[in-house]
Amino acid sequence: MKTRTLWTWILVTSFALFLQASTKANAQDDDVQNQNQAQGQSPDQPSQDQNQDQDPPGRVARLDYSQGSISFRPAGEDDWVSGVPNRPMVTGDDLWADENSRAEVHIGSTAIRLGAKTGITFLTLDDRTTQIRLAEGSLIVRVRHVDDDDNYEIDTPNIAFSLLQPGEYRVDVSEDGNQSITTVWHGRGRVTGGGFTYTVVANQSATFTGSDHLDYDVAQLPQRDDLDTWAFERDDREDHSDSANYVSREMTGYEDLDEYGDWSYVAGYGPCWRPRAVVVGWAPYRFGHWIYVGPWGWTWVEDEPWGFAPFHYGRWAFVSNGWFWVPGPVVVRPVWAPALVAFVGGRPGFHFSAGVGVGWFPLAPGEVYLPGYRVSRAYVNNVNITNTSVSVTRVTNVYNTVIVNRTTVNNATYVNQRVNNGVTVVSHEAFINARPVAHNIMRVDQREVVDAPVTHVVAAEPVRTSVFGVGRPAPVKLPAAVINRPVVAVRTPPPPPHPIEQRQVQAGGRLNEQILVRPVGPSQPNPRNPGGRPVPTQDGFRPFSQPNGGNSPVRQMPQTQPRTYEQQGNPPPENRGVQQPQNRGIQQPDNRGMQQEGNAQSQDNRGVQPGNRDFRPPQQEQMKQALPEQMRPAPETHPLVHPAPPVQERNQQHEQQQEQKFNQWHEQQRSAPPPQRDPSRPAPPPRQESPKKGR
Repeated sequence: MKTRTLWTWILVTSFALFLQASTKANAQDDDVQNQNQAQGQSPDQPSQDQNQDQDPPGRVARLDYSQGSISFRPAGEDDWVSGVPNRPMVTGDDLWADENSRAEVHIGSTAIRLGAKTGITFLTLDDRTTQIRLAEGSLIVRVRHVDDDDNYEIDTPNIAFSLLQPGEYRVDVSEDGNQSITTVWHGRGRVTGGGFTYTVVANQSATFTGSDHLDYDVAQLPQRDDLDTWAFERDDREDHSDSANYVSREMTGYEDLDEYGDWSYVAGYGPCWRPRAVVVGWAPYRFGHWIYVGPWGWTWVEDEPWGFAPFHYGRWAFVSNGWFWVPGPVVVRPVWAPALVAFVGGRPGFHFSAGVGVGWFPLAPGEVYLPGYRVSRAYVNNVNITNTSVSVTRVTNVYNTVIVNRTTVNNATYVNQRVNNGVTVVSHEAFINARPVAHNIMRVDQREVVDAPVTHVVAAEPVRTSVFGVGRPAPVKLPAAVINRPVVAVRTPPPPPHPIEQRQVQAGGRLNEQILVRPVGPSQPNPRNPGGRPVPTQDGFRPFSQPNGGNSPVRQMPQTQPRTYEQQGNPPPENRGVQQPQNRGIQQPDNRGMQQEGNAQSQDNRGVQPGNRDFRPPQQEQMKQALPEQMRPAPETHPLVHPAPPVQERNQQHEQQQEQKFNQWHEQQRSAPPPQRDPSRPAPPPRQESPKKGR
């Protein structure tokens, strides 16, 4: 009897404690919702700090030049199509330059040039990390500056090459993938592979052969070939860009503005850019097509060769019967947007008199852009403040009205919505199937588009054509050995996404509605501690790079330079063939040459992890660690990446070998300085390559 009474008492007490805990948890949830509402967030939205961790990157890559046969494969897909200029490239995208072909890709001020028979994959591309898989071929990278948190890594089948300083670099991978050659004209890089790390400094070329065990050699810079000359000529063109006086060099696409337009001062807007020659009836966001790019969603691709920067940054103004692009304030790195437009007729159930269609118009200077994808409150500030002159109060008012209160702004006046021929409308089918807009315009009366409701989202679900765009099936079949060849990596990239059809099935046919919805943990106090992500300022604007120290998730890479706020304008001419300490503010290397680095640096480098867009709350990680090892889920990995082997301790034999190779290189450098660049020579001699390179 006493035992039964005891168990009854235990059950009643446990139930009471459970009710108390549930009540406390509900009260905490209510406090979180009240806090979010006080900060201008809807009750069902995560806190600002959590969402800020999940914001999409503020930069992408751009295919801005192609010659010959260039093939492209969107992230997660199996088929290849022809490369389309101005298409944004993101994490997981593949690019191939076939025989007798070459291509150029820009990420802000960083230029990436592909030689013939070269294949790359963007393993990671976000605000801090540019990680490229080079399966075969020749790649030249020009890095103008490296911020404290910037990571540049080129992964080949046998080494991982980290670019530590601004400079010019080249990496060549043999046809069989067994040999990699790293060339540094200016800058400093670190090679990781075969259990060791090596430093490659300016005016050095290092060859690495093998996989598990690397045989390496150090030599002077080889004679330049056609690819080198072409890349340096492209660099010179950018160095003398007039547009760099008006926009940041980190604005992807600025390099083509000089050739196709002119800058002039427009009262009320300041310096503005205008294209020189456009067809009759031209309007912004009309001569191109829409594609679907995760995690942003619907993204505009312009047809004109200059059509990147003016359609992903700034605003458009109609002045004196012509369109002018207003770039906005000059900041170090403006935030890229998929399309700075507002939509009309994009809501469910709405249709024009001519039928169901989707319309849009360019936002005018000072008008607030509301992303159609899930972002933090701070992101909304950043994407507007870096692209147009607008007050934070204006951004907050529009955000609270449309996002928080979910109220339509019926009395809002959008300038370009009322410009004659300023609104473009196409059918729903033309929109989602990436059809050329200029050939599929739906004729809608001007009064109808002016009276149509304005929205920041489009009720249109993507299909397979939405992802591939207007690219035609690739005319050449890529080598399977190159496509499936794994590479060595220091940083762990995110796994590639699933194909669009599979993602739509998983989303129940509502992928566009669920874009960027990820699990989040319980809210944390605001602001965070000084060692974490920087606290937004009073106006919600936060710096672009995160501090190094405290509990920052990204540790500073060794040998990187401090943050550089670039000087606008044209740099003085330079001679890349001669090592000049004053050039570009590049810190010149010391005389350690190919010094093999110790475990401390290697471990520090391996500890840097990219900002994985597949956000997982800390609570879930702790729960998984608490499980028995045999019950833990396997970590997600990239199928074509395997981590570099652990770095070994240096022994006396390695030290002597390093010293001998450095002394040989140093003596050669003294007796035969690097060849100077001679612009009068029409065709430089062929590049002297190692006989081991199977090309």
